[in-house]
Amino acid sequence: MSRCINYISDLKFKELKLQKGQFTFLTRICENNGINQVDLSNLLKVDKTTTAKAIQKLIDAGYIYKEKDESDKRMWRLYPKKKALEAYSFIIDEENRNIGVCFDKFNQEEKELVYELVKKMRKNIESDWKEVKKF
Repeated sequence: MSRCINYISDLKFKELKLQKGQFTFLTRICENNGINQVDLSNLLKVDKTTTAKAIQKLIDAGYIYKEKDESDKRMWRLYPKKKALEAYSFIIDEENRNIGVCFDKFNQEEKELVYELVKKMRKNIESDWKEVKKF
């Protein structure tokens, strides 16, 4: 299921000239204005190298920019440009469409049950992720 959604999303987001998976980085930067690279990596549960590559590609494509943190000059803060905010609206609309397709023919009780089960699964996998990452 996840691969199908990612495939569809990658096709849709080619219009935005976003490469595979970059939309997840873009959306989190738009939702967390001024986030730093470490926090972004932790939020997305990816390694720092993957984040660095994605950030550079988004900067090169004109979606985001970075500024040095005023209190810690070693840290960079990430901000969306107008182009990113416009793309964000398109991405969120597409994500909502995907959710609608996934929940087609589900009643409210089934939707709530799925939500609770996925939330429980997320907690389990995050615990394991933290253990593996030695957080």
